[in-house]
Amino acid sequence: MQIKETTNEGLKRGYQITIPAADISARIEDEVKKIAPQVKMPGFRPGKVPANLVKKMHGEQIHAQTINDVIRESVDGLMKDKELRPAMQPAINLGEGYEEGKDAEVTVDLEILPDVQAPSTDGLKLEKLVVPVSDEAVDEAIQNIAGQNKAYKDAAKTKKAAEGNQLIIDFVGRVDGVEFEGGKAEDAALVIGSGQFIPGFEEQLTGVKTGDEKTITVTFPEDYPAENLKGKEAEFDVTVKAVKVETETKVDDDFATSLGLDSLDKLKELLRGQLEQQTAGLTRTQMKRALLDQLAAGHDFEVPGKMVDAEFEQIWAQLQQEAAKDEDPDKAMKEIEAEKDDYRSIAERRVRLGLLLSEIGQANGVEVTAQEMSMLVQQAAQQYREEDRERFVQYVQQEPMAAAQLRAPLYEDKVVDFLFDKAEVSEREVTQEELEAAIEAEEEAEAKPAAKKKAPAKKPAAKKAPAKKAPAKKAAAKDDAAEKPAAKKAPAKKPAAKKAPAKKAAAEKAPAKKPAAKKAPAKKAPAKKPAAK
Repeated sequence: MQIKETTNEGLKRGYQITIPAADISARIEDEVKKIAPQVKMPGFRPGKVPANLVKKMHGEQIHAQTINDVIRESVDGLMKDKELRPAMQPAINLGEGYEEGKDAEVTVDLEILPDVQAPSTDGLKLEKLVVPVSDEAVDEAIQNIAGQNKAYKDAAKTKKAAEGNQLIIDFVGRVDGVEFEGGKAEDAALVIGSGQFIPGFEEQLTGVKTGDEKTITVTFPEDYPAENLKGKEAEFDVTVKAVKVETETKVDDDFATSLGLDSLDKLKELLRGQLEQQTAGLTRTQMKRALLDQLAAGHDFEVPGKMVDAEFEQIWAQLQQEAAKDEDPDKAMKEIEAEKDDYRSIAERRVRLGLLLSEIGQANGVEVTAQEMSMLVQQAAQQYREEDRERFVQYVQQEPMAAAQLRAPLYEDKVVDFLFDKAEVSEREVTQEELEAAIEAEEEAEAKPAAKKKAPAKKPAAKKAPAKKAPAKKAAAKDDAAEKPAAKKAPAKKPAAKKAPAKKAAAEKAPAKKPAAKKAPAKKAPAKKPAAK
């Protein structure tokens, strides 16, 4: 095997590998001898088929497999001999003029990871903004729950139903005079004005009284989930069994018990814990942004262009998806097109931060255990249909890059936690508004170095998107994604992404793709709206 370097520019490398025809022929002969004992052919005893006939029967298949094997082994040898660290999967091509009996000319083009000096972890200083949870915030949360669990009492039988009143009804629906599946219910609760049922249903029940019977006509929406009902006109025979009016929900132990808790104190304790968890997530986001800003400020090295391309594609896909949902999609697309170069700069920043975090983790022995990895794979598999889960697990086990994608979010979290432990952290109590404003300011600061002009102020995304991770890795993360650096693009993407921010600063949190969500089933009573409108 002969190796000739054809490209050596920055992080780009190119090689031409020549595999002698004699080596390929020898491998083919060895393979023929190996399978000959298993070949069966009429007129020959098992294992006695002549090698020339075996080659005649299976030669094309053996040759193709042999070429694949020798190319793979040659490329692996090249990587080892030259001590190359590919940033992404190398482009490997067999010359078009190759045919059996000739030398194989193989070209290998790739980008390598830069040599990054792991930055010192000494001298890091971070401010931790802490939001104490007040009794008032807990009480407000309880009132919100009470508002979502309204209580109703029977009204006078002469009471005419109005907006906000609850009806208890029986109904039977028919299309073309025939009852349809799911179009019948007894003792169904319906609040007029809630939009719970299809358009026109609730409105036609305004003014009814207890004991009334009424036939109403409605038309199912064109986007209704049941195919047999889309756009169809239907009649419903409705019997009003009760008209109820809203009563004040008393927040006491009985209210807590109705929610499945032992007492009001237990409810308050639960809500306080949830609020503390929410603010702790915001605090971590703020600290992580500040940490990454410190790392980014001290490092400016060349990064692999293909990694930046992959990261930019992720960001751009998210932005296009968001723009398509805008009230004016064309205007939204023009706005992001005008700042396309800025988003690419953000992608480059994310890749650089990913490489830095990876080097810090490796230099300090940060690891993801086999048990943790197994849990990650099983969790990711749950996002697929049951019949596809085992195939997904096998894919991850066979594809190192796919495994790296899953491993990356947890690995990065561990590196960040390691740096938090090393840093000198001071605490300051703030309000939630002040904490959110600090995160917003950091978002804008992240975008400014990339932007040719100052980006308009943006609010931070309410939810955290899945994250990007260290080099050669990328996957969905459970939190902190707003600050996640980028990762290498895997050969197979996981489907359907969460909502992406249509903002420059928020492009820092463009999620990796996730498995597509299953369609929500239509509600049993077709009179009701589909679940995800």
